[in-house]
Amino acid sequence: MVKICCIGAGYVGGPTMAVIAIKCPAIEVVVVDISKPRIDAWNSDTLPIYEPGLDDVVKACRGKNLFFSTDVEKHVAEADIIFVSVNTPTKTRGLGAGKAADLTYWESAARMIADVSKSDKIVVEKSTVPVKTAEAIEKILTHNGKDSRIGPKFLNASVGFGGSCFQKDILNLVYICECNGLPEVANYWKQVIKINDYQKSRFVNRVVSSMFNTVSGKKIAVLGFAFKKDTGDTRETPAIDVCKGLVGDKAQVSIYDPQVTEDQIQRDLAMNKFDWDHPMHLQPTSPTAVKQVSVVWDAYEAAKGAHGVCILTEWDEFKKLDYQKIFDNMQKPAFVFDGRNVVDAEKLREIGFIVYSIGKPLDGWLKDMPAVA
Repeated sequence: MVKICCIGAGYVGGPTMAVIAIKCPAIEVVVVDISKPRIDAWNSDTLPIYEPGLDDVVKACRGKNLFFSTDVEKHVAEADIIFVSVNTPTKTRGLGAGKAADLTYWESAARMIADVSKSDKIVVEKSTVPVKTAEAIEKILTHNGKDSRIGPKFLNASVGFGGSCFQKDILNLVYICECNGLPEVANYWKQVIKINDYQKSRFVNRVVSSMFNTVSGKKIAVLGFAFKKDTGDTRETPAIDVCKGLVGDKAQVSIYDPQVTEDQIQRDLAMNKFDWDHPMHLQPTSPTAVKQVSVVWDAYEAAKGAHGVCILTEWDEFKKLDYQKIFDNMQKPAFVFDGRNVVDAEKLREIGFIVYSIGKPLDGWLKDMPAVA
């Protein structure tokens, strides 16, 4: 039997190996990680990662041809094919801090594979594609690129992009350009990150300025914390900066996300934000700031008694909420700041909400309000 070992039981390794296991029942797949709590979670009824259908796939294969283990070296030594799915975050110190990719974990995995292997191995890096792949599929790319579903319809205005890859990869591109004497090109790509940061700060400023230029002591309900729907992944989610901005203006923030735990939210909000323009500095989070944040497990509870609602993740359930019920239990005037264009703004206005939607005409109440507090 062919044996596959995947180093890294995170958002890439776990789901990828689960799909390989269910599609290839004749192959033994083992996911290894040095984190015992993470492996224990993969072996439990409560997986550490949420994706639609992942639960069923793992339960169908686990214990048959899909296994999770902390015995990294043993399974690497036994494997025929090794996938490396470890994290490659942006460096926070040293040369290239704030821009270059930190390959510490990847190098460590590569060295370990070399040390423990007694036979030939095929090593697969999760993002590796053969040279000239793009050239070979040029016609497919050209025709698919004209499909409106992945063209203009994919360009959805929002409070900002997030996720583990986009910002990290752009900053790494900035670093590569700088290292190759291309400061103008580097600056061009840096603007992508700057405009994304601006979009988040502008959203916060719109909230504050619309609510009589202060949210101090006011309850703001935040619906959605993951960086996109159908995941519990919070890496680089715009919700972190939005919540910190509101807390910085002394708002009482009540957060609901169907797949993100309270511990994860509190960790994200307690972490220092890296200032990539000034690598020697970290922007500290006040130790008392997290006390202004509560995490609840119901959207109606989050909005109860709130002055405003901020929708920061496009979860389908947010489209189906009873907004009349939410309105009836909020302070008046009741505001909705839709950072994902989830709701029908006109229907909410008919209920009585004052609504701000990204890229849409402003509510009459907001037209004379500045975008900057």
